[in-house]
Amino acid sequence: MIDLKLLEHLEDYLTAHRKERFGAVLSERTKHFTVATEDVYQLHNTSAVMRSCDVFGIQELNIVEEQNSKHIDREIAMGAQKWVDLNRYSNVNDCIANLKQNGYQIVATTPHTNDCELHDFDVTKKSCFIFGRETKGLSHEVIARADSFLKIPMYGFTESLNISVSAAIILQHVTTRLRQSDVNWQLTDHEKNEKRLDWCKKTIKSYDDIVERFYEK
Repeated sequence: MIDLKLLEHLEDYLTAHRKERFGAVLSERTKHFTVATEDVYQLHNTSAVMRSCDVFGIQELNIVEEQNSKHIDREIAMGAQKWVDLNRYSNVNDCIANLKQNGYQIVATTPHTNDCELHDFDVTKKSCFIFGRETKGLSHEVIARADSFLKIPMYGFTESLNISVSAAIILQHVTTRLRQSDVNWQLTDHEKNEKRLDWCKKTIKSYDDIVERFYEK
């Protein structure tokens, strides 16, 4: 449970603008959609995907690192690593199992016989969009366990996009349509309070000392 009195006390250390900004951003956050990347090699691609998640209001990013494990590039992520929740997995099957347990359909972002074009995608379904390796694409495990397949219409000679570009295009499209729908897509009050507390912790200097003094009173 969130200690609301502590949260209120901590927010007294924030500027009025920062508190207002937290509230405005949280009102647009969602867990209706999430994103997963599978063994992405280029560090800047993962960082750019995280940045897109923040920009389009996606609260959680799932990273599978069976072969490639690296830290987020702070310059490319542009601070998004502070605001987006990062879930790391060493096995893609564990990632998929957890996502499905939490009610997500697995959407493989790759051309497929039974694929769906972006403009036809059903945004009412709770979905995780999963993106694969730069050269090899998604693994056989993901393809086998995917619930649906999604592709971006392309009309040129090039048959694929960089994964960070693909993620940005897909997230912009589906989150815009989601906000125009009747789906209850926003975070719960409890989830918002959890993030308010988390963001206070990441923002306020001497956070631990302030909390300790609060409970000593």
